[in-house]
Amino acid sequence: MPVRPADIALAHRLADAAGAVIRPYFRQPAGLELKADRSPVTRADREAEEAMRRLLDAECPADGVVGEEHGTKDGVTGRQWVLDPIDGTRSFTAGRAIFGTLIALVEDGWPVLGIIDQPVQRERWTGVAGRPTLLNDAPVRTRACAALDGAIVATTSPHLFEEADVPHFMALVTAASGGAARQGPVYGGDCYNYGLLASGFLDIVCESGLQLYDFAALAPIVEGAGGRMCDWNGDPLTAASAGHVLAIGDPARTDDVLEALRSVAGHDHHDH
Repeated sequence: MPVRPADIALAHRLADAAGAVIRPYFRQPAGLELKADRSPVTRADREAEEAMRRLLDAECPADGVVGEEHGTKDGVTGRQWVLDPIDGTRSFTAGRAIFGTLIALVEDGWPVLGIIDQPVQRERWTGVAGRPTLLNDAPVRTRACAALDGAIVATTSPHLFEEADVPHFMALVTAASGGAARQGPVYGGDCYNYGLLASGFLDIVCESGLQLYDFAALAPIVEGAGGRMCDWNGDPLTAASAGHVLAIGDPARTDDVLEALRSVAGHDHHDH
């Protein structure tokens, strides 16, 4: 079933509401705290999610909501709005405008609508199943990548990977840099990297340990721009995925990327 225009309009209003909360806190002391898992959270995160949830409660109270800061509200429609008010809190608190607000609509486990909103630079990528991805109002496309050697790989930080995943990531980095890992990947960026890949500036984003609210919005954006999103086994991302996430700008490189990830001697990668 095609995504309703009313849902797309609502997603934009959610992004507007979050951005209005976040912008005044940027590069200000925003009451940083550490959550139980030691990840940072700010007043901006909490208040932005609250603003979005108020809109959803008013507009579509029967839908489910999954949010990073305020948990899960069960719905009765088979639809879930998945919210990450600040994806990249570490970048936000460091004053780097490469964090983003993530908003997704998931129907029966499948992401059908996604927004990455960078509220400081006022850049917004919108992906809708069956439509071309837009950056603000202009369509964007991933770029062709003739070979894995020379591809630009990005990740937020290998420190976020589970230890067993690091050798697989390093094998991919080495394959992309012709066997010399000196060039190295692009580090930092969180959700912003997926927007840059959709716009044709990066070739591969590789991450592990992501939650549904980290990746649900990204799949419609990357795929609507001509890229491929999957897990490290090559399977499509759904609400049941384990959090090993690949975005590949040129789908022709998918097998090369999967082969590089698997090429680690003595290590087998299995989804946990």
